[in-house]
Amino acid sequence: MFNKILIANRGEIALRVIRTCKEMGIKTVAVYSTADADSLHVRFADEAVCIGPARSSESYLKIPNIIAAAEITNADAIHPGYGFLSENANFSRICAENNIKFIGASPEMIEAMGDKASAKTTMKAAGVPTIPGSEGILESLEEAKEIAAQIGYPIMMKATAGGGGKGMKVCHNDDDLTTAWETTRREAAAAFGNDGMYMEKFVVEPRHIEIQIASDQRGKACHLSERDCSIQRRHQKLVEETPSPFMTDELREKMGQAAIKAAEAVKYEGVGTVEFLVDADRNFYFMEMNTRIQVEHTITEEVVNYDLVKEQIKLAAGEPISGKNYYPQMHSIQCRINAEDPDRNFAPCPGKITVYHGPGGHGVRIDTHVYAGYQIPPFYDSMISKLIVVAQTREEAILKMQRALDEYVIEGVKTTIPFHQRLMRNERFRSGDFTTKFLEEETI
Repeated sequence: MFNKILIANRGEIALRVIRTCKEMGIKTVAVYSTADADSLHVRFADEAVCIGPARSSESYLKIPNIIAAAEITNADAIHPGYGFLSENANFSRICAENNIKFIGASPEMIEAMGDKASAKTTMKAAGVPTIPGSEGILESLEEAKEIAAQIGYPIMMKATAGGGGKGMKVCHNDDDLTTAWETTRREAAAAFGNDGMYMEKFVVEPRHIEIQIASDQRGKACHLSERDCSIQRRHQKLVEETPSPFMTDELREKMGQAAIKAAEAVKYEGVGTVEFLVDADRNFYFMEMNTRIQVEHTITEEVVNYDLVKEQIKLAAGEPISGKNYYPQMHSIQCRINAEDPDRNFAPCPGKITVYHGPGGHGVRIDTHVYAGYQIPPFYDSMISKLIVVAQTREEAILKMQRALDEYVIEGVKTTIPFHQRLMRNERFRSGDFTTKFLEEETI
């Protein structure tokens, strides 16, 4: 087991990892930018090292600074959290070259699953259902039109290096495709430095359902059931829950086995997530694999009583998994609380939190790094906390979330708490009748 772990991240996920390390008797090192000097992850780590100025490119994405921090503190492992360098193959490779264990996927795994076109080819060969579309990167507009004619409109153009909703465009005819060929490639090149595009059949009335997996260094994998992440805006998740109200026992078993196939096909090591689109007839298709811990890992932990960060650390240290699959025993919902104004199209609202009171009570969990007097910096993602509830049934979980949201007081900045309060009282959401298009169709 590791003696000291450096957490190459910030905010609530850094604090989340620190907590588990302390429970395992492992020393921790926090890294921080000058803008994060007052964050709780800095306060609660055993050691803390400033790695640069506020901008991510000069701090949390600056690999030499992070490696130097690990070396001067004698950290023998690095946990990357999510975002930033968590799926950066070069960072994983440099950690290995410096005899520091990267608690995550190998460079080869990250590269294999990070390129969405090649990942789809790998999954198809492994027998995992994939969405009909191009076999790889599209070479020309003419080729794109030929494939669109074969699989039928509507289709989705996607950047092979895409993420976060960027580099994606739905096309309903040849004219749409012609426009997307230029505009979406430009967007992809600007955002990711890669204008490679591929095409998929656009799934009508889709649900976004993902399967949590864990896999050891011997290539053995297990699954921990599903999370429904269909409540999104601009392809960014806002609310996640498990089990999915759309799920059946038969579908869960099929999707779970497909996710295990996906992990074992690439000899995956660690904790990861296989994401699927599921259509109205419960046909499911591989979308992508995230080779890191997910923001929404919390709800899986609540329904199967399983510390996923602890499992990440144990797997990275070479311990085997039990081989047992896990199934939800309760119902859990997570609301992402962002410093955004939901009445102004979710505009970011950095600033000083003047009053902070978190909800409590049985079955309520808050993962956050903020407090009264904390200054939310404008340089990073706007998520400031995650509110998680767990109950016996979905109906009870929704009522508990309503109560917790009503107790949650954050003043000084606008947050998405009012949006979530309205969502929990929406009849269509409460009935479980929603797809990824829900927020385009409903006024919340």
